[in-house]
Amino acid sequence: MLNIAVVIALTLMSAAVALSFWRLLRGPSLPDRILALDTLYVNTIALLILLGIHLTSPLYFEAALLIAVMGFVGTVAACKYLLRGDIIE
Repeated sequence: MLNIAVVIALTLMSAAVALSFWRLLRGPSLPDRILALDTLYVNTIALLILLGIHLTSPLYFEAALLIAVMGFVGTVAACKYLLRGDIIE
């Protein structure tokens, strides 16, 4: 039962990643693209965790943690650049 639920969740999260990537490419403005990139990071983290559950491998959890850290730093840097025009003060 859990295996079927994980496969369904993997399918839905893959669709969410595809839609986030589409918004990243077609976003009407720069803040929309930054928000789409942040959503893409979150969806990718969920996809990796589900894949780790499905394959019973702890390696995917570590990769999800690394993507979470890089995603947070990237989003903060992009927002700071958008607001102030400079990343490092």
